[in-house]
Amino acid sequence: MNDDVKNEKNNSSGLRRSYLSSLEVLAQSIAGIGPSVTPALVIPLVAGFAGNGTWLTYVFATVACILVALNINQFTKRSASPGNLYAFIVKGLGTDTGVISGWAMVLAYLLTAAAVLCGFINYANVLLAYLGIALPAVLIGLIGAFIAWYIAFKDIKLSARIMLTFEAISVTLMVLLAIFVLAKNGFAVDHLQLSLQGVSISSLGIGLVLAFFSFCGFESATSLGDEAKSPLKTIPRAVLTSTILVGVFFVLLSYTEVFGFQDNSQALSSAAAPLANIASSNGVSLLGPLISIGAMISFWACFLACTNAGARILFLMGQHGVVPSNVGQAHETNRTPHVAITVSVIVATVIPLILILNGGGLFDIYGWVGTIATYGFIVTYALISISAPLYLYREKELKKHHVALSAVTILILLIPIVGSIYSNAASGAPYSWFIYIFVGWLVVGGIWFYITKMRSPGIGANITDNVEGIHQHFRNQRAEEGPGIPEKAEITSSKPPV
Repeated sequence: MNDDVKNEKNNSSGLRRSYLSSLEVLAQSIAGIGPSVTPALVIPLVAGFAGNGTWLTYVFATVACILVALNINQFTKRSASPGNLYAFIVKGLGTDTGVISGWAMVLAYLLTAAAVLCGFINYANVLLAYLGIALPAVLIGLIGAFIAWYIAFKDIKLSARIMLTFEAISVTLMVLLAIFVLAKNGFAVDHLQLSLQGVSISSLGIGLVLAFFSFCGFESATSLGDEAKSPLKTIPRAVLTSTILVGVFFVLLSYTEVFGFQDNSQALSSAAAPLANIASSNGVSLLGPLISIGAMISFWACFLACTNAGARILFLMGQHGVVPSNVGQAHETNRTPHVAITVSVIVATVIPLILILNGGGLFDIYGWVGTIATYGFIVTYALISISAPLYLYREKELKKHHVALSAVTILILLIPIVGSIYSNAASGAPYSWFIYIFVGWLVVGGIWFYITKMRSPGIGANITDNVEGIHQHFRNQRAEEGPGIPEKAEITSSKPPV
């Protein structure tokens, strides 16, 4: 029996261990962000508020997410599991807070998947119209969701490679468009943008909230702790690299889109297909349909990435007994969390389809469910930033710069937290309801866990022991191997070693 087979049989979580390359792990985080989604949909919304300051909101959001990534990587450099930030917060702030964060992240991933499914349906409709074909939105959504479910159910490596390929094609087309626009204008500097003409602090603040949502999902590689090769190297690298690369891409595209509409009578924020409009007005109309195809597959790849990440959190919560134990089962042949994947895809599909059947517009639904998802991400990012110095203190590795990093990150995160609550309250119904829906979800999750603890008094201690067992395994591994983690290093399962 070869080493790979032995590793799989010894993996008590049931997932394939040491299976994904560093590039495939990076693909999960990049697809979780959905970089092509933002130029196609979010940047025009940001521009509606921030105007010539749109590029600056993305610079600020990039810096904020890099700081969050550095806090996350205090954990990813030392431990790995399928539990995403849920398992890390259990380690830093205890079981109760960790479980609440787990519910927040599950909601965030599944509602993000629900949002981008609407984007997929919209662009699929646009492309089918070119062919003279009209299909019901619900049918298109079901087809897209089923294909994503089958791929996620079948093989995480297949998922990663498809996501990477699709995002690479889409991003390349958009970068080519940006180069054409800038070249046509002689790479002239747009002084209106650099001087922030017409921009106010309040408009920047509201735009920043939307810009921050563009990055949500950059941490999703942390859900591959059992499946990544050399996770203590590949996962932190993916989290930070995806944030930096996509941040540069967002700044470039936001600058280019605003620049491309300077002489266009149609406002960027009201354009139905802004990138296609820019392509047409700059003499490269052929890129318009190609970019629409790229946007469609990027929305779909983001759906796949979010359901993969959300399913793995549910999977570990199932193994911990927080949700029914069958959710924590892995497929015997495929080594995927098939039950959790099925649940995740169903929830992420049913929510938008019900809203569509009740007359909701696709982009309205995107805004509704995406706003609630944003709360889940931001709150969890704040919790992980609080957890990091506490965790390092217990590990006897805390330095002054760790405390400073945590404090600065939390202060910066207050901007999108307060801004999102304020702007949504000012927008009136239904946006003013969303904070209550989010808090209500956490309350229900907390009550569920309280009832679970009443029925199984030892569950809290078992979760703590499980997470500590994983950390202890990696702690011992790092002590034995010294600096650096070899590419072929053994990877622990999501259950502590016996």
